[in-house]
Amino acid sequence: MGDVYKRTEYDSPGKRISSNLYNAIIGLVLCWGFLLNWVMVKAIPIELLYKIPYFVIIIGFLASSFFGVFLFSKSSNPIVSFIGYNFVVFPFGISINFAVASYSPELVANAIRVTGSVTFLMMVLGTIFPIFFKKIIGALSIALIAVIIIELIEVIFFNTHNGILDWITAIIFCGYIGYDWGRANSIPRTIDNAVDSAAELYIDIINLFLSILRIMGNSDD
Repeated sequence: MGDVYKRTEYDSPGKRISSNLYNAIIGLVLCWGFLLNWVMVKAIPIELLYKIPYFVIIIGFLASSFFGVFLFSKSSNPIVSFIGYNFVVFPFGISINFAVASYSPELVANAIRVTGSVTFLMMVLGTIFPIFFKKIIGALSIALIAVIIIELIEVIFFNTHNGILDWITAIIFCGYIGYDWGRANSIPRTIDNAVDSAAELYIDIINLFLSILRIMGNSDD
């Protein structure tokens, strides 16, 4: 995802900051994204979203997400990167709105709690074993592409969804969280890199949440 983690001391302009401040900025940027998603779920009626043609939502999601990733991954300006981050947060907020509409508030709260716990655990593991996650990132990427292709085939041709794919997706994004967190703390600690790292982690965490939500929802059926 972008060139964020390829940056070195030579191509990361900006003042170096302390580890505590760096991690605090990552946390604050993540919290901003989660807060914006919560506001979107509360403020945008799901009935309104259902009136929008499905292909418009898909095209809008892809266009906004790719544009946002392009902005934050290519820019060395933290303000531009933060704007790009919001272009990613908004379409994911729409996806979350669709997802949570199908489940009870209690189940959604439980999925948030589980996601938070798993995320914390993977960050700890990513800190302790960064080399391990670096070694498996290739396999994770291949597995993710395979899952996306299989899921598209099932939805388009068979109009169904296999629950095992949710488990596989959750495991894949657990790996991504460990990898991205380990890498986030291996690049130069600048404000821009903190924003960019938060954006990468946000994508991982939201995908993990959506997978956990579906897994828990299926177990209640």
